[in-house]
Amino acid sequence: MIKARLHLPRPGFTLDVDLTLPARGVTALFGPSGCGKTTVLRALAGLARAEGRVALGDDVWQDDAARRFVPTHQRPLGYVIQEAALFPHLDVRRNLAYGRTRANGAGREVDLDRVVELLGIAPLMARRPTTLSGGERQRVAIARALATRPRLLLMDEPLAALDARRKAEVLPYLDRLQAELDIPIVYVSHAVDEVARLADHLVLMEAGRVLAAGPLTEMLARLDLPLALGDDTGVVLAARIGERDDQWHLARLDVGTTARDPVDCSLWARDPGLPLGQAVRVRVLARDVSLTRTPQTGTSINNQLAGTVEALADDDSHPALTLVRVRVGSAAVLASLTRRSAHALELQPGLPIWAQVKSVALLE
Repeated sequence: MIKARLHLPRPGFTLDVDLTLPARGVTALFGPSGCGKTTVLRALAGLARAEGRVALGDDVWQDDAARRFVPTHQRPLGYVIQEAALFPHLDVRRNLAYGRTRANGAGREVDLDRVVELLGIAPLMARRPTTLSGGERQRVAIARALATRPRLLLMDEPLAALDARRKAEVLPYLDRLQAELDIPIVYVSHAVDEVARLADHLVLMEAGRVLAAGPLTEMLARLDLPLALGDDTGVVLAARIGERDDQWHLARLDVGTTARDPVDCSLWARDPGLPLGQAVRVRVLARDVSLTRTPQTGTSINNQLAGTVEALADDDSHPALTLVRVRVGSAAVLASLTRRSAHALELQPGLPIWAQVKSVALLE
């Protein structure tokens, strides 16, 4: 586990957090600008001198009570920021070699050749940073951070400086890294599309404090948190490719946490061409879900899920709207409705309901 208790007063702002984060997968620190996300990352790295304690497993990097503070250069971590910060006078190969010289031996050995393959930068090795695109530079920066043999990878909005096209170029590579490398990642972002695609664990921050933390799938389905996602409000579901309809180029996505768990529900989506049994993430936006008291016929909507109304809450995006959480097995979906529609349907917790899912986004 990664444990951090941090207190850092500054003029007009005080960071005061107590975090326990999983030692594997991607943890996203999410919240509005100025809420303290980057300050937490810098304190984990030892770059910001907060009061408290920081430990990665049994390795204590800071403990003020014991007068212990490990300086940044002795902490086995990699740090990636918005700008790639590569050495312009060195080609890609020598930038990576420099990363290796900074390895302090405390972290696990990383197969750099495999990292180069995962990030798709083998053709770039002889080029200098000034000849690379923004997306290529960020991929090289990530590889250099991993070359230091880190036990923890910190990423501070690594895609924020990229346009939508370059971001879409880099995201699949980050998918591969987090799936194949056994290194915990703490990822700072205020972009919900990145968080939905990459994160396993979500920490919601506001004004220097943690409002809530937990598995991504559970956090996005909560109605009591001020996520304020607007049109991006929705859930992420774990699924597997269960069947392929070659005639119509569709795939059935069976929603369930693992292959051994019962299937909560199935959704049809455009066929991504992945093998049967492949684990995927499915994003269902609340604006793409409608509710009906009875199953419908003669409709273009392929996905109709039998469920139960679990909770209702005001939708902060507009006073005419309400959010409804529908439980489908162990999974949940959100629906954004007008309050008039919710009244007409007489929605209340415990009511059997059918959720009609108009569109499904496959995230990986």
